[in-house]
Amino acid sequence: MRLYYNFVRQFYSSANLVWINNLVYSNHVAKFRLKVFGLGNKTYEHYNKVGIYVDKRLEELGASRVFELGLGDDDANIEDDFITWKDKFWPAVCEFYGIESTGEEVMMRQYRLLEQPDVAPDRIYSGEVARLHSLVNQRPPFDAKNPYLAPMKVNRELHKAGDRSCMHVEFDLEGSKMRYEAGDHLAVYPVNDTDLVERLGKLCNADLNTVFSLINLDTDSSKKHPFPCPTTYRAALTHYLEITALPRTHIIKELAEYCSDEKDKEFLKMMSSTTPEGKAKYHSWVQDACRNIVHILEDTPSCRPPIDHICELLPRLQPRYYSISSSSKLHPTTVHITAVLVQYETPTGRLNKGVATTFLSLKHPETDQPSPRVPIFIRKSQFRLPTKPETPVIMIGPGTGLAPFRGFIQERDVCRKEGKTVGDTILYFGCRKRSEDYIYEEELEDYAKNGTVKLRLAFSRDQPHKVYVTHLLEQDADLLWDVIGVNKGHVYICGDAKNMATDVRNILLNIIKTKGNMSENEAQQYIKKMETQKRYSADVWS
Repeated sequence: MRLYYNFVRQFYSSANLVWINNLVYSNHVAKFRLKVFGLGNKTYEHYNKVGIYVDKRLEELGASRVFELGLGDDDANIEDDFITWKDKFWPAVCEFYGIESTGEEVMMRQYRLLEQPDVAPDRIYSGEVARLHSLVNQRPPFDAKNPYLAPMKVNRELHKAGDRSCMHVEFDLEGSKMRYEAGDHLAVYPVNDTDLVERLGKLCNADLNTVFSLINLDTDSSKKHPFPCPTTYRAALTHYLEITALPRTHIIKELAEYCSDEKDKEFLKMMSSTTPEGKAKYHSWVQDACRNIVHILEDTPSCRPPIDHICELLPRLQPRYYSISSSSKLHPTTVHITAVLVQYETPTGRLNKGVATTFLSLKHPETDQPSPRVPIFIRKSQFRLPTKPETPVIMIGPGTGLAPFRGFIQERDVCRKEGKTVGDTILYFGCRKRSEDYIYEEELEDYAKNGTVKLRLAFSRDQPHKVYVTHLLEQDADLLWDVIGVNKGHVYICGDAKNMATDVRNILLNIIKTKGNMSENEAQQYIKKMETQKRYSADVWS
């Protein structure tokens, strides 16, 4: 099943979408069998649009349907969605082709292990960052496969009080030939927490200094290794694998095979099943309790999988993306990000830490010392200010949703100082308390005093009743309609996709209906037209 699941993910890569696009416009699908599983996220507006389109188009062109369309939701449990679909899919396939199924599912390893005890682990481990092709040969252009090892110039605390931390981090781009625009994203390659790596090694009874390779059993595959090999187990768990992610059910199902206690084995098997009881237990025991692979092995004492299988099962460690919080017009040789330090206590009493923010929080530039370096690259975005500075803009960004708007405000201020006509720049920002987490307070107040920005601020806990940005938006219906309806201004939203962005969209819809005298459908079409014209833009995350 895991091999097929990997195939599904690979099938929906951008390259294959090009192939699908060509296919569905051809007349050569009569022999195709229609069985489609889409990968999506209900947080976003166009949920599974590609999967739905491909399924519909293939059917229109005469493909024979073998099984119904499956839709996976990554905002919930996409693994469970796939397994539920797959369990009904295989019997349908067997019936369609006249094949007799044994009903047994065989777990197969995708890679074979080659341990190399004669190779010095120190030489392998010290060169890990070089495997990103950037330590020894820093040559532009820099991208995901060739990140820039940027010197960190500044790492300062933005919160003035309270028990939370928000970092302002600046990286030096001098000599890198890297360019960015306000609204782009900065990708950071982090490393995993040393303590978690050590604990995982002990739970698997592994010598983390052992040098090894995982070699693909499919000799025709272009992917020979799951990550750069040879390497050490310590290096793989530190640099290459997501050990803090909540394990999907297919991982738990394979872990069950390594339990020496029958109760542990049955528990993991049940939790990885598609039964109502199994789904409920997975949701409560893994998702709600925020158990990562280390926690699961700690809480099932008889489960002791070999470390090489863990390295095969876990997904690759991904770069983390942050909205750039500066403008290159003001800061041409540095790039800034704004990041809340992620730390929280789980229901089991453990302290979970964010991978990238913990990694960044441990790096502090010191006078007369070489600057700490972090692998980064720029990801371009469509989140852009209007080309004409006289166009009015509304920016809605509670908390660190402020980040890209700091860059926008800097850019509008540069235009103002150059003598250009600059339209209204209105920022809706919210946090808990003015005295604690009003980030960039001095900067924003200065920009407000010189007329660059108009501030609408909501401090939710500074009064007996809660006040949020959404309350201010509802109060400012006339102002919002004047900007977006009368003067054809732009609206930008940055922050939480699931709640805040949805609430803001609904408020704007209601304002468009009432102030623009439109029906529900007309208001929906108005916003869609704004999106097409890039007058309504969202940079959101779930």
